Order: sequence, then C-alpha cells, then structure tokens
Amino acid sequence: MSHSVAHDAEHLAGTPAALQTLARAFVAFGVRHPAQQTLACEFVDLLGDAEDPFQRARLAGHFTASALVVSGDGVRTLLTHHRKLGMWLQPGGHADGDRDLARVALRETEEETGLVGVTVAPYIFDLDRHWIPEHKSVPGHWHYDVRYVARAGQDETFAVSEESHALAWVPLDEVAEGAAYDASLRRMARRWRDVPAG
Repeated sequence: MSHSVAHDAEHLAGTPAALQTLARAFVAFGVRHPAQQTLACEFVDLLGDAEDPFQRARLAGHFTASALVVSGDGVRTLLTHHRKLGMWLQPGGHADGDRDLARVALRETEEETGLVGVTVAPYIFDLDRHWIPEHKSVPGHWHYDVRYVARAGQDETFAVSEESHALAWVPLDEVAEGAAYDASLRRMARRWRDVPAG
C-alpha cells in the first residue's frame, strides 16, 4: 500500500463512519489496482474536504456514481447514449448528498434504464476522474466517479429516460476493443472480461 493513501485515510479518523468506510474502500481499491492507486488517493483526499463533496453545488469537483450494467449471461453491457454528452456511457449520476455511492449507482441505473430486479455488487469496481464541460448555467467541473457492477435480472427490457437518446445492450468484447468508446468504459469492459466480477 502506498504510504500516501494510508496516511490520507488516517486523517479521516474523526469523520462519520460512512466516510471512513468509503475511505477504506478507496484504499482497498488502490491496493487491488496499483495503476490507479494515485487516483484512489485523490478520492480519499476529496472525502476530507470541508465543502461537502457529495453535493453537486461543490463546483471544484464532486462525487458521482455509475454502474457497469452486466447482463445475466455476463457477456453484454447496457449503455446509454447520453443526451448532454453525446456519447455511449454507463448509467450514473450525482450523489446529491447520499454518501452510500453503491445505492446512488443502483438508483441511477434504475432511473436511467427502467430495468427491474437489478443488483449492485457492494465493492468498488473502478474509479475515474473526468472533466464535465460547461452546460447552460453550470460551469465546467470535475466528476469523481465511483463505479460499481450492476447485474441485470431475468427481465432485460429497458426504457429510455429523458437523459438519453437511446439505450442498447452491447457485447462487452465490442466495448473492450472499440476505439469509439470512452477509454474508461473500455477499461471497465476489459477488467470485467479479464477478471470476472462474478
């Protein structure tokens, strides 16, 4: 474990239990994925910020949550063609004060896809920090996205929400190797393919 990640987590000793749990999860993620350990440290740092990083009003950057939605057979993922960003992405959104980011990922998945019977694995599957460009009255800002795996139930019927142009089940192998997809989405698809999450 890098000293910096452990050191930052220790600085949260006086914070609420939910934040301590999340800090430990970030540290554990960094240990499992050394290439993203520095990023995990940045996520721990954000937890200790005096301005609530779970609120979208923190325009310097805030937590979001999303899910790699995997079909029951484990070979496809449900993607949304995001209306604002114009890209095929995994469903997700703002925490809006909720410190249970796995719950946020589930809520956003259900709202954006209409899937029923979805379950979210409690462990962090991926972390990504990305820039969101200015849109209408909201200035550009950073999203600290905490990603989970959501498994679809037997019914894979989806419904397109107002946040999307379209939804589609796409083979994970296609996403993993498809240059047209976001690099972090390709990384998640490869991670699922190479080290199955169950």
